[in-house]
Amino acid sequence: MKAEDMFHVGIVTDDLETTRSQLSELLRYEWGPEIAAPIEVDLAGGSATVEITCAYSTTTPRLEVIRSVPGTFWESVGGSGIHHVGYWSDDVGADAAELERLGYMTEATRRAPDGSPFFAFMRSDKGIRMELVTRAAEPSLRQCWADRS
Repeated sequence: MKAEDMFHVGIVTDDLETTRSQLSELLRYEWGPEIAAPIEVDLAGGSATVEITCAYSTTTPRLEVIRSVPGTFWESVGGSGIHHVGYWSDDVGADAAELERLGYMTEATRRAPDGSPFFAFMRSDKGIRMELVTRAAEPSLRQCWADRS
């Protein structure tokens, strides 16, 4: 993992639309389409299907605003706040193992259709949360913030 692999900061909020609007008004952020889909994830308590709704900024530095999902670690605590820092990973499994070696715990993982690790959310004992996303997903995820003009 390298600092230059960081590609977004994730914000979890109870009100996705208002949060995007405030960031647009205050910092002139512009947004890609809202994305909503159920995803299969492995959590500490077992496998689950979680309905994720989010939008990425087309403006950089890139933000991902995620609608709170009660009962999961995607739940908004105290309204809205920075949830994670997202990094591209050439080997999610190896990078997650390295973070575990450094004391991070795995909060959620998802597998790609071929069974390889697609993403992993890792949290340190100091509360720092990282999302490792396979670099193989970069071309498709870039569509979430592509210029549509």
